Amino acid sequence: MFEIEFYKLNASGNDFILIDNRDGIIYKKYSDIKDFVVKICRQHHSVGADGVIFIEDSDRADFRWRFFNSDGSEAEMCGNGGRCAARYAYIKGIAKSNMVFETQAGLIKAEVESSKVKLQLTNPLDLKLDYPIKLEDRELFISSVNTGVPHAVLITDDVEYAPVEELGRKIRFHSAFGNQGSNVNFVQIIDQENVKIRTYERGVEGETLACGTGAVATGVILKEKGLVKTPVKIWTRGGEKINIYIDNDVYLEGESRIVFKGELNREALL
Repeated sequence: MFEIEFYKLNASGNDFILIDNRDGIIYKKYSDIKDFVVKICRQHHSVGADGVIFIEDSDRADFRWRFFNSDGSEAEMCGNGGRCAARYAYIKGIAKSNMVFETQAGLIKAEVESSKVKLQLTNPLDLKLDYPIKLEDRELFISSVNTGVPHAVLITDDVEYAPVEELGRKIRFHSAFGNQGSNVNFVQIIDQENVKIRTYERGVEGETLACGTGAVATGVILKEKGLVKTPVKIWTRGGEKINIYIDNDVYLEGESRIVFKGELNREALL
């Protein structure tokens, strides 16, 4: 039989399919992983999700993850996905409430308390503030940082009217970010403790309701510019808040919710 157990979890509006692949069941049953991911992430036609997370064995940590965006591309890190992976691993008895898991971005520490998960992310890299990039019709000043994956941040007066899809796509593929491109965050500072955010995510190739690493990137950049203090509350498009702690280490904290548990049927891939 093809049936494979999966969980669907949600964090701040991002939803993910979680599969225990410690026995390599996915590789045994399906040879084309990218095609598998794309098909089960389809809205209306299959399970539907922003991404898929495989939990696998690690010789360095409690477990290793492989994270795939809905277009089948594999990403180094995802903050909201990381919260879901940590809670899933705890629920399934794969790890205790304090855990470490392996990602392409490095080792990630997590603490699970009920539905709340706090992640210690890898140290931000390649921080650049207020530099110009040229588009076809304008020049923009942006800031950027890598918080496991690359992020550009633009400050706007009113995030509700930000051209997230149109402008986000242009910046995401800009040559300044190389072949891999960048995620793009439009942010509005409410006060020193509260910030609104909207994010264009690469791999999804559109706006998502939240992005954990984007919230961290926003907190890091705004704190470096002296515009916020830690912890800062990042309010997502989905209406939830993500708490960002920035000191010697960087933490992301928020809720993760179990949506449902099921069995994936072969017909989900048709």
